[in-house]
Amino acid sequence: MRGYLIVFMIGLVISGLTAFPLVSESRLLVTVLHWLSVDTLLPGPAAFLASVADGLRDAGARYPYLAYGTDWLAFAHLVIAVAFVGPLRDPVRNVWVVQWGMIACVAVIPLAMIAGPIRDIPLYWRFVDCSFGVVGIVPLLLAYRHIRRLASPATPADRSAEPAVTA
Repeated sequence: MRGYLIVFMIGLVISGLTAFPLVSESRLLVTVLHWLSVDTLLPGPAAFLASVADGLRDAGARYPYLAYGTDWLAFAHLVIAVAFVGPLRDPVRNVWVVQWGMIACVAVIPLAMIAGPIRDIPLYWRFVDCSFGVVGIVPLLLAYRHIRRLASPATPADRSAEPAVTA
């Protein structure tokens, strides 16, 4: 159970840390995709990512304060990761954090599908965004299953295997 939570927390930390250098990362991604000839295999997604990289570069040059919003996004990922320390320390008492995380993973899907078209995000990229919720919920569901087992009272068969207490 701890391993599942740690995997989820690491994903949040990586996601958070990579939200800080978006301009350089997006440019590097476009360069790597071009080097791997992905732009010829998937011209639509490659063009979209190149447009994102250009937009981030231009906005950063003209309006650097806009990146402050993604800095807060990155910070939120890091803070959310810290919230999962509670279930690591006392899983039964803090099961609500895992439940909250699962709700957040499910909520990614309607957000991507509602806000995506408003922001002119291509459908295939909305599916990429949805994958974070779909992938993220897996370790949380597995951890939740283990926590429920920890929280459930022992069955009669389990009690019969326990040594008798003598006074």
